[in-house]
Amino acid sequence: MKISTLIENLVNKKGLSAENGLALYIETGNKKILFDTGQTGLFMKNAKVLGISIEDIDILVLSHGHYDHTGGLYPFLAKNNKAQVYAKRQIFTPKYSGNKRFTGTIFHNELLGDRLHYVDSIIEIAENVFIMPEIGVYDKNDFYFKNMNIKVNNEFVPDRFDDELFLAIKEDGKINIVTACSHKGITNICTTTTNFFKLPVGLILGGFHLKDCTIQQYVQIMYYFRILQPESIGVCHCTGIEKYADMYHDCESHVFYNYVGKEVTIR
Repeated sequence: MKISTLIENLVNKKGLSAENGLALYIETGNKKILFDTGQTGLFMKNAKVLGISIEDIDILVLSHGHYDHTGGLYPFLAKNNKAQVYAKRQIFTPKYSGNKRFTGTIFHNELLGDRLHYVDSIIEIAENVFIMPEIGVYDKNDFYFKNMNIKVNNEFVPDRFDDELFLAIKEDGKINIVTACSHKGITNICTTTTNFFKLPVGLILGGFHLKDCTIQQYVQIMYYFRILQPESIGVCHCTGIEKYADMYHDCESHVFYNYVGKEVTIR
């Protein structure tokens, strides 16, 4: 099973481009899965450079409704005419930074049609690949909601990210976790996974939203990883490059940066 990063904040390979956002391509034995679509359709240009066919993707999973993860949704649907789209029911709830800047995703029924499937419980979308739609709250201090609101009945209320989901991939007696922004907390995501699967953790890959975290939050997360002992941790996007450097120094697990074009094999 292979994961390729199609879009992310950083790039260091010639011919590829970066933007603030995330899109991951997951290739299993018989399915091709896209996890998020970045801020624009730029991820599709990178896919072409990397030899990945957008038209052949079977499944699109949207992690949450922020534009830097869903902005390429409709360009993707225009290019790919078969992929089924999976998301939580709250994916199109209007999101805002503060009370002014719209940061969400517009719902276009005529473009989505019958391709959209709402996820209410854990489902296996490919062999050993699971969508995890519920994130338990085990550490109330591990969350990232600052200045983020949703609009409900024409009023702004704090966004608690009821639309957030992540992926769990089972391989060779281990569970691997693929997340996007971890607004509800990477430790809560990991504990949700290990409580359900009762397996040791191999890879944790994605954005952890640590760039603006407090010292206390960072220390608690590092302590958690020392107890959990994942084999490897791939960070990107909202983790922040400075926090990657800190984690590289502080974590006992192997830590790497998951830049555009990076390819990871799950064994």
